[in-house]
Amino acid sequence: MDIGVALIVQAAVTMPFVVPRPADQPPATWAAYGLTTLTVLPLVWRRRFPFGVLVAVLATSALYQVAGNGPGQPLPYAGLVVVHSVAALCPPPRRLVVLALLPLITGVSVWLNTRSLRELTFSLFVLGAAYVSGRLSDVRQAYVAAVEDRAAELERANRIEAEQAAARERARIAREMHDVLSHAVSLMVVQAEAGPVAVRTAPERAEAAFDAISETGRDAMAQLRRMLGVLRDGADDPAPHQPQPDVDQLPVLVERVRSGGLDVSYDVVGGAHRLPGAAGATAYRVVQEALTNVVRHASARRVAVRLVNTAHSLEITVTDDGRGPAGGAAAPPVPGPSAAAPAGRTTAGHGLTGIRERAAAHGGTASAGPGPGGRGFEVRVVLPRDPVGSGAEVGS
Repeated sequence: MDIGVALIVQAAVTMPFVVPRPADQPPATWAAYGLTTLTVLPLVWRRRFPFGVLVAVLATSALYQVAGNGPGQPLPYAGLVVVHSVAALCPPPRRLVVLALLPLITGVSVWLNTRSLRELTFSLFVLGAAYVSGRLSDVRQAYVAAVEDRAAELERANRIEAEQAAARERARIAREMHDVLSHAVSLMVVQAEAGPVAVRTAPERAEAAFDAISETGRDAMAQLRRMLGVLRDGADDPAPHQPQPDVDQLPVLVERVRSGGLDVSYDVVGGAHRLPGAAGATAYRVVQEALTNVVRHASARRVAVRLVNTAHSLEITVTDDGRGPAGGAAAPPVPGPSAAAPAGRTTAGHGLTGIRERAAAHGGTASAGPGPGGRGFEVRVVLPRDPVGSGAEVGS
């Protein structure tokens, strides 16, 4: 590009040499034309060394005016290009020095040439315009660079946000899979273990146990198909996208667990207040996970599910009479590995961690520890009905 600019300037300064001169003017010489070319040649390096090119152009121009006998130029072409380059590319100290010396240099050049006030004002105007053009070019390039940097920053932020959203979705699906499979498999194992005994002692109970196993398996498969359908392309997914379970389906869940031989009571206190968004599904999953933990770890005979509705919150309490937490202490705040300890049940694990995460996603709280009087185990969750900035996830 710089070579192209130099060639254009060379073509412009060549025109006075090819146009016939008046008879009273001496003919143009090749030496004068060579000095003109020498003035244009430094423009090839104008972007790498703008200040040095300016000095070179000034020196060759002065030599042309003093020693040369060539025709005058209608415009200082090389000077315009190099002043623009200095204004656009030089650091502030150098370009300010050039701006301060520009009137003096222009005045000296006009004095050596025509000593005309008209030429002086015209030269100052066009050189000043070249300087302003260079500054505008620099500002524009800085603006474009800032816009590109901002766009790159936004792209990085969007990519990070997308990755975080994907991680949250993976965690949500993992919680859903854990809840569904853990609950279904636990109930099926309990029913299957009780089946052989029931066949020998009470055949009708054995039939009910097998029916419960079948129903639990079908329900688990339906929920898994729904979750897997979300991961597929909706247009190609033949499985219907069923709605998430809600508080209204808790009696069915309780009855399914009760059919396994566990004495489960279900009590609702207060009027019916609809939970917002996905909070209803969260309430269902909380009770489901708490009952699953009872079946798997508690060795309990009775469990009580209690829902207390108020205008501002839903309080869920699941209390059993089985083994309490290890050491009889309340749940630690930091989740740990899930296991059944000989002295009692651990109060931390994937299930209880998932309960806490679900409650926190809706601005609620969750606690787990010994039941009333230090006997058994109790899970207590409070979900607000109007969470502020809870960031609840759809389908959580």
